[in-house]
Parts: sequence; structure tokens; C-alpha cells
Amino acid sequence: MIPAMGDLLYLSRADVERLLDVDAMLDALAAALVAYSSGLASAPPRTAVRVERGLLGVMPGYVPGVALESKLVSVFPKNEEHGLPSHQGLIALFDEERGTPLALMDGTYITAIRTGGTAAVAARVLARQDASVLAILGAGVQGRSHLEIFPRVRDFGEIRVASRSSERASDLAASNPRARAALSFEDAVRGADVVACCTDAREPILHREWLKPGVHVSAVGGTFGPELDADTVHACSVFVEWRGAVTSAPPAGAHELQGLDPNSVTEVGEVIAGTKPGRRSADELTLYKSTGIAVEDAATAGLVYERALRDGAGTRLPL
Repeated sequence: MIPAMGDLLYLSRADVERLLDVDAMLDALAAALVAYSSGLASAPPRTAVRVERGLLGVMPGYVPGVALESKLVSVFPKNEEHGLPSHQGLIALFDEERGTPLALMDGTYITAIRTGGTAAVAARVLARQDASVLAILGAGVQGRSHLEIFPRVRDFGEIRVASRSSERASDLAASNPRARAALSFEDAVRGADVVACCTDAREPILHREWLKPGVHVSAVGGTFGPELDADTVHACSVFVEWRGAVTSAPPAGAHELQGLDPNSVTEVGEVIAGTKPGRRSADELTLYKSTGIAVEDAATAGLVYERALRDGAGTRLPL
């Protein structure tokens, strides 16, 4: 007879949101990126099956002493028609000594918040210290995540929000007293110090000629196509979570970085650890291009699980 595995801790979306300390998450994400770049953590390229309206991805990851996890995440861009987020997911945690399942938690909120969080960690080490104007392109889940988190790493006096829907841009901007809705993507970008692209675009929504010297560009969208034009990519010093963003085909890799020399990009974890330089001059254009890697889920889910055990939160389910 196969021995019983005990019980499983179930953490709902409400549990996860209540338990996660966002400031602690930023530090945990930074540590996870360093662990990955140093070879201590493991995160193989995501695999995905495609269906007519989207894809279902699998993202296993391991950060020693933090979490061993696997995330199932679906990406269905037209979910807005049904009042659902485009990215939905579940995260399972396992004991790293015995492989026993420990917890199952909502991965939708974690995916949203850790994506914006990792972009903010990159901005913290790459954006100019005097950056004061933030442009957010996209007013969906990631636009909201970035609006919540980016002001934690720089004191932005002005935040511009642009969207293909002016109504959505206005609604998101209304949630922050320093934010305003911009008339267009170009209107938001010109003169900005940090530009955060958060769209599901299939073709570029940002153009090189809009960028002023010294800007930091952050791009987390583009699952199904390039979010940035090629001139922007070639004008910037490029920073990534992992070099697989260049060497792996989408959706594991980035559309915009295909064909680049992987030695021409720098991992953010290397910058944080001090083994590679970040920004070299005030006028340098820097680009953080995200594809998402599973150590970010591990770092965030590990924090949630640790807090849940401490607080006695969640529901125990027999296996």
C-alpha cells in the first residue's frame, strides 16, 4: 500500500492577498534573481500547450531554502470579454527534502504582483536615481500592479497612464493622486524617465524616437508578439531575468530578443550581486525585458506559505 501523504494547505486568492507583504516580496525577488544567476536556483524554460484562444504553461522552480514549486498558468488574451483576467493560475508547493506536496494556492494574484515586483526590482538598480516621471503603458492587471509597486522604488512626482482605452486609463489614473491619463502612448512616453510597457500587444506600441536620453524602459508584455520596436531594443543596454529570454523561442523567450547574442545581455541578478555592471552613464538607455521565470513564483509563494504557517491561515485538505 502507498503511504498517505498527510494533508495539504489550501490558500485562496483572499488568503494570498492578505498574507503577502509586498515590500518583503521585493527583497525576496531580488535574492531569487541573484540565486538564479549564481546557479543556486533552478528554473527550466516554461513549456506550454496552445489552444485556439490562448495557452496553458507549466513553470517549475526551486530556490533552496525558500520553495520548491510548480505553477500552472493559462494566458487567454480575450478573457476581458468574460470579465476574467488574461493570466490565471495555481501554484503547488512541495517539501524540498522529501517531495511531499505541502500547499496549493492561488497563482493569479501572485503572477500579477510578482511580475510588477520583479520589474520594480530591475528599475531599482537600473533607473536613474533622479527619475521623477513614470509612464505606464497599459491599464489592465499589469498596469495596476506597476502603479502599486513602482512608486516604492523611486519617488515619482508625475505618473502618466496610457491605454488603448481612454476610459480604462482614466480609471486607473484615478487610483493614484500623482497619476493622470495621457492622450496616447506617445504623449505618455515623451519626457518620461521610466517607461513601463504592460500590454498584450502583438506589435510594437513603443518607438525609439519617443525616448529621451537616460530613460529606463521596462517591458513585461508581448506574450504573443513584440511589444517594443527593434530600434528601441538595439539602442538600449538590455537586461533580463535569464539569458533564455534570448536563446529560447517564445513563449519561454522574448519575441523582441530573438536573434541577439546572449552574451550581449545582462541578467538582473548579476547586477544586484555586483558581478556585472548596470547603468554606466546618466544618458544611457536601459531596457529590462521580462519573460517571467519560476524562481519569482517560488520566492513569492514561499513568503505566503511561511506567513500562513505563522498565522494559522488557510484550509487543511486531506490527500
